[in-house]
Amino acid sequence: MAFINNPNYQHSATDKIGVLLTNLGTPDEPTPKALKRYLKQFLSDPRVVEVPRLLWWFILNGVILQIRPRRSAKAYATVFTEQGSPLLFHTKAQADAIAHEFAKEGRTDVVVDFAMRYGNPSFASVLDKMFSQGVRKILVLPLYPQYSASTSASTFDELAKDFSQRRWLPDMRFISHYHDDNGYIAACAERIKQHWAEHGRADKLMFSYHGIPKRYLLNGDPYHCECYKSSRLIAEALGLTKDEYMTTFQSRFGREEWLKPYTDETLKALPGQGVKSVQVFCPGFAADCLETIEEIAEENHEYFIEAGGEQYQYISALNDRPAHISALYQLIKQNLQGWQVADDPKRAERASQLATDKGY
Repeated sequence: MAFINNPNYQHSATDKIGVLLTNLGTPDEPTPKALKRYLKQFLSDPRVVEVPRLLWWFILNGVILQIRPRRSAKAYATVFTEQGSPLLFHTKAQADAIAHEFAKEGRTDVVVDFAMRYGNPSFASVLDKMFSQGVRKILVLPLYPQYSASTSASTFDELAKDFSQRRWLPDMRFISHYHDDNGYIAACAERIKQHWAEHGRADKLMFSYHGIPKRYLLNGDPYHCECYKSSRLIAEALGLTKDEYMTTFQSRFGREEWLKPYTDETLKALPGQGVKSVQVFCPGFAADCLETIEEIAEENHEYFIEAGGEQYQYISALNDRPAHISALYQLIKQNLQGWQVADDPKRAERASQLATDKGY
């Protein structure tokens, strides 16, 4: 096979460290054509849908991609803004803010960028850009606090696929999860406290996470346990008792059983149990997106009110709030320990002499 080469590599150049933030992805625009392209890539991932490939190919191409793109396009149209997709511009803002933190420390050796697992900017395009900037070591931070094979592992798969096609490979570190990181927990608690200060507290605080099929849990995926641990730690930071909060799972797809309790069904039942006000926070989403804005803030709001609830509030995601950026920055710095390359002013000079001696 023909490998992706790097003919412009300068042996005298000072190596740089790359920090790559990744998230799930988003269609380029809220149209059926763009959604079909995006959903085909997303739902073709064997990490996302663990079904025999041949059977799933017929279901995906013969049924799902004929129906779902148009319906999904209408949903995405409600969340796109003049800036585009919320997930896209929030993730960019996070990368920019983290880059600013490194710049404040004078770390000219660190390049921060972001990519999407599905859609754009693609892993390949961003890695090309980072390597052309002299990145020779790379730290990858998938913005999924709780590990799942369908998210974090899928990210690793795509990186491995890309690297398998390159002649030159970087040193790489990969943060697979940070569900119990102190900074992350504190940022979540602070966000909720800020909301309480502005709007008061509700009868119940609900932590809603993206769901996965129950059989993934039974096959050893730790996602379910990590979600519950995040909820417990955030609740402890807020001083909540066990009956003041709950953990649920949203966004299920298909007919098989997913992780329970389901967010929508729980919200429909709560008013009948005497809960008249509820606030929902989604700790598993580092940035607001379709699943938080359209599904949680709008669709589930209707379920709760129609069932007899009186007050429903969605607490927006951490996005690029200062506490979140600080938490991610400290997490990154912790995982970069030992990767110091810019504090050696003689390195480029030595490399240049070495290149001359070897006839490069």
